[in-house]
Formats: sequence, C-alpha cells, structure tokens
Amino acid sequence: MDAEQSFYQHIAQTSDHPMGLVVDKAEGPFIFTRDGKRYVDFISGIAVSSLGHRHPSVIEAVQQQLNKHLHVMVYGEFIQEPQSKYAELLTRQLPPQLDRVYFVNSGTEANEGALKLSKKHTGRHHFVAFRHGYHGDTHGSLSVTGRDVYRDPYLPLLPDVEFLEFNSPEMLESIDNKTAAVILEPIQGEGGIIPADREWLRAVRERCSEVGALLIFDEIQTGFYRTGTLFAFQHYGVVPDILCLAKAMAGGMPMGAFVSSSKIFEGFKQDPPLNHVTTFGGHPVSCAAACATLSELLKGDFGTKARHIEQKIKSTLDHPAIREIRGRGAMLGMELEEAERTRQVVEDCFAEGIILGWTLHSNTLVRLAPPLIMEDALLDDTLHTIMDILDRHW
Repeated sequence: MDAEQSFYQHIAQTSDHPMGLVVDKAEGPFIFTRDGKRYVDFISGIAVSSLGHRHPSVIEAVQQQLNKHLHVMVYGEFIQEPQSKYAELLTRQLPPQLDRVYFVNSGTEANEGALKLSKKHTGRHHFVAFRHGYHGDTHGSLSVTGRDVYRDPYLPLLPDVEFLEFNSPEMLESIDNKTAAVILEPIQGEGGIIPADREWLRAVRERCSEVGALLIFDEIQTGFYRTGTLFAFQHYGVVPDILCLAKAMAGGMPMGAFVSSSKIFEGFKQDPPLNHVTTFGGHPVSCAAACATLSELLKGDFGTKARHIEQKIKSTLDHPAIREIRGRGAMLGMELEEAERTRQVVEDCFAEGIILGWTLHSNTLVRLAPPLIMEDALLDDTLHTIMDILDRHW
C-alpha cells in the first residue's frame, strides 16, 4: 500500500475533502509533489514556514543536535543547553517583565498553560474571551474560542467563560475583580484577519490592570515578524502579562511556548510542586531549531520585508471582485464577494500551483501569508496569476 492509499485508509481525517497533495519534498517557498509538480506555498503551512521550508540554518542546527542527544528527561529537571540558550535569546527580545519561558509542543498547549497559570496566580476562575477568536482545539483552548459551530459538539466545556465583541469598548466593564484573565489575539486570525483597534487594546490593558486580571496575548499566528514587527503587540505599545507563541517559532519543527514574569510563574512551583508538567515540551531538537530560526530572523530585516510584502499585495491585487484586503505585514486576508466564487478562485489557484486557503470562520476570506523569504519576482508572478484567475470568475 502506497502513502496515498494509507493516508485515506488509516489516517484520521478532519474533513471529507482534504487537499491531498502527495508531498515529495519542500524547499524555500516551494512544495514539490511526487508527480514532479511545483507549488508556491502562499500560506507558509499556515504561518509556520516564515523562513521557507528547510532553511539551511535550521537544518544545520537540527543535525548538530541530533548528534548530541534527543529526549533525556521530562520538562524542567535536567539542564539542556538548547533550552537555556533559546530561552535567553527569546527573552532578550521582550520587555523585562516577560523574563521566563515555559516550552510546550504546540499553540493550543501554550494557551492551555496560560489559562492554568492565570487561575493559579489570581485564585480566580472566570475568563473573558472574544467572539470569532480562535485559540485551539483542546478543551481549555476551545472553551475560550468564540465560534459556537466548533464549540457546540463538545459541550460542556470550561464554565465561567464570557464572550465579548472584539474592538467594542462598551463591554469592557464585564472584565471585573472575578476575572482571572482576558485572552485575545492582537489580530484575529481564523476569525477573518481582524486587527485590534489601538485605543481599544490599550483600554483592555488598563481595565485588566485596574481589576487585577491577567492579559493573555495569543500570538501563535502573529509572532516572529509575520505582521511586520517581531511580535504584533509591539505595534500597539501594549504589553501582555502572558504571551503565547508557536507556529513559526522553530522553523518547521513542532514547538510552542508561553512567556510571563518570574513572579507569575511562581505558581507552577508550589501547592503542589510540579502542578503543570510536560514530557516533550522544550524538546532539544525543537529548541535548537527555534534558536537558529530566531537568530536568522534577527539577522535579516524581516520586519521591513513583511511590510514590503503587504504593500506589494495590496497594490497588485486591485480587482473589482475584492471587497477588502485587511491585516498587517504578511498576515493578510482577501475578502471576496461570494462563497462559491471564492472556492473556485482557491481551487483554480491550486490547479495553477499556488496554495491558498480559507480561515476557519469565513468562506469568503482567502488567507494570504507567504514566506518572508519570498523574492519579488516570484511574488509578482504569483500575484499576477491570482489576478488572472479573478478575471476568469468576474
């Protein structure tokens, strides 16, 4: 039985119509299939491959660590150089109060840990989240995801979660002295690429500080220069109490983290000790890859590159079929007028060798999230092909 047959017969499926590419290899901005076709990965594996696929620095770091050791002990017991080195490099890029990192394996685990840490630190159990927000599919993360169609099949979820309207200042009084934490994305990703309003986000920060609630920023999609700054909160001048990261963190290796202050993290050491643990979080190979990824990002002017990609996309994709292109940097959403035509555009682009996709909460919004290493010639060619396909359907 070949890989394709095994995929359809033995891999648990998440939809009736998977994209079904039979991947042979990937390099830079491209994915190559077993039949020899080349695809432009214009969504970066959903905001993961910001440095493209198999970046040489990441591959070298992985190979070097493979020659030393793999897993040796559950999280937090042995001192491992890749963990320590990366934690130091990461926290040096952050405000001084975000001085300690807890490594996990994925974005939803980062959010789960942040929710638990908030309850442990504050002694409260009420959470505030936002409609159309997305924070993952494990039970805690799903509990604060603001889309009933994904929540309803798994009810009951965590109690005491209240959903407010994103960017609505009128509802902030719901954040009170019973609130453990407010969790939000500075730019809602799966909700339709919706940036937070600057003054609203500052008001959320002030309200949390006023009532003693923690503010959690889910930067799992927005992190690592995707929006034009290393982290999206830097656009706003607002610092969270807990910062959640994943996706582009380790250059294609599985990894996530939540970052907070030493004071807040004290809760995980006491009453009882070891009250939040992980076996594979901070895997040395993933940490080595993450350190190489961040080092590479810091060497290049990737914030400028993300903003350049935004300018090129917005200036080139000028078509009557497009209602709006919104977002920041290389995290953009192209809103079209009608769901069926949107599907046709995405499918035709796929047939022409361009991988696009929807967000989870919208069937008229096309995700545009190219790798930050994409050169102008390829970017131009890709955008002009998209324009030609739009012409076919309008």
